[in-house]
Amino acid sequence: MNVTVYLAGEIHSTWRDEIKKKSAALNLPVEFVGPMEDHDRSDNIGEEILGEQPNAVFKDAAASSFNNLRTTVLMQKADLVIALFGEQYKQWNTAMDASAALALDKPVIIIRPEKLHHPLKELSRKANATVENCDQAIKALSYIFE
Repeated sequence: MNVTVYLAGEIHSTWRDEIKKKSAALNLPVEFVGPMEDHDRSDNIGEEILGEQPNAVFKDAAASSFNNLRTTVLMQKADLVIALFGEQYKQWNTAMDASAALALDKPVIIIRPEKLHHPLKELSRKANATVENCDQAIKALSYIFE
């Protein structure tokens, strides 16, 4: 059985690489998908497709359309979503992706540090599991295959 996992969360750190390496080390039959990790490409995709936009608001709107298209397609194909809420960056996209996954009735594992317990309490209660780090998420993922 192969499982497709959508990795939702900030694109500035290497947390996805950690998840992928640890999954590979355990030989888990998992394929990972997620948002565009090239920040510049994500910000500029609207203009790459539609051409130069008149200002930053239109540029962001154009990029958001195509990033949302990508996310919707990949998340709908995913069997499971792992959503990381880190401490360093604003987490609006992560919250949106986790909520969308729940609305699609996708199983969700939330990774968040204990100090973010309170602001994420409702989302955590809706998720299938909430853990504090990537190692715990890998253990939860590997449990599926036992």
